Amino acid sequence: MKNNHQGNYEQQLTPLTLWVMTITTCLVVANIYYNQPLLNDIAQDFKVSTAKAGQVSMYTQMGYAAGLLFIVPLADMLQRKKLMLIDFALIIASLLAIGFSKNIILLYAASFLVGLSSVIPQLLIPMVAHLAKPSERGKKIGFVQSGLLIGILLSRTISGFAGAHFGWRSIFYIAAGLMVVLWFLVYRLLPEIEPSYHGKYGSLMKSLIDIFKEEPKLRLAAFRGALCFAAFSAFWSTLIFLLRLPQFNEGSDVAGLFGLVGAFGAIAVGFMGRLSDKMDAYKLSTFTILLLVISFIVFFFSGSSFIGLVIGVILMDMGVQATHISNQTIIFSLNPAARNRINTVYMVSYFVGGSLGTLVATQLWGSYGWNGVCAIGTILSVIVLIVQLLNHKNMTVSNKTVQQ
Repeated sequence: MKNNHQGNYEQQLTPLTLWVMTITTCLVVANIYYNQPLLNDIAQDFKVSTAKAGQVSMYTQMGYAAGLLFIVPLADMLQRKKLMLIDFALIIASLLAIGFSKNIILLYAASFLVGLSSVIPQLLIPMVAHLAKPSERGKKIGFVQSGLLIGILLSRTISGFAGAHFGWRSIFYIAAGLMVVLWFLVYRLLPEIEPSYHGKYGSLMKSLIDIFKEEPKLRLAAFRGALCFAAFSAFWSTLIFLLRLPQFNEGSDVAGLFGLVGAFGAIAVGFMGRLSDKMDAYKLSTFTILLLVISFIVFFFSGSSFIGLVIGVILMDMGVQATHISNQTIIFSLNPAARNRINTVYMVSYFVGGSLGTLVATQLWGSYGWNGVCAIGTILSVIVLIVQLLNHKNMTVSNKTVQQ
């Protein structure tokens, strides 16, 4: 059902509104990744193995997938800003719960809740697609996605520094304070969007299955997004273990600094967003997936090289994030009335892939070390490339189609 206020929406996406959305996206998504450079510190604090500590990251990503599945679709049937304000309260409580966790089980539960509640970026990105002019949709999404990428990568830098100097719990207290500030910014500055779906929640959830069945481009985008993010998570969840080995002998602060290296990919994301408005999405994403494959080949030969790791991180982050925005440009062109549900299907697949990538990589680390991590990353990225090449016809989206 088309929203009656559609004609007024484009006027509400002012530069200030776009910046608030981008900053909010940046700081909220960071909540999911603060724990990754801190896993070794967590293992030592709770006296558990690195594999058990690695599950903190897995549970966070699983929680995020659950939030995407059960919370994000509500944006099609409830007022979006009101939903975000309620969600912020849960984020704040969950972050404080992590800080006060006394054992690994409580930390697992609190981490799951942080992931569950930190879905606000996935409410904002469809909102940008809704408010933007069709001819500028890729550009606007790319701008917000740049904030998302910066949040993902710099979260590791900030938490690594905080963990090394103030203890691993400190960053979660700081994050809770930031969420309070964001609550007031969203309340004061974001426009409200009336829901487009007027059925019941059960019917809304059932419609996810219908959308998945009816949209082959969505299925393919979800598959390649899931595997790309699985490879991405495999690297980031085990990097701290590599850096702790004698050839590096570094801690969480250095692991976090790799986030600064990956932040160069944010530049590429904004550029790719503009390109996706002008060129064929299939050709663009084939190139970005190839970057991911090359990055893991570089990682394989960089088990003792800072320079190799830096090069690999730049290639990997450019490849994964640019593929992600290409996927979103495709899926947001499919059905304007169901953008939040379409995004739900895609992002649930994305983070289920990420959580499985983390789980597999942390288990492989115990048996095969860095070579095992590089092997799983290479296998996953090569599978994505093969599927991409086999589905040329289905994934080809003309510029005209995307702008409709």
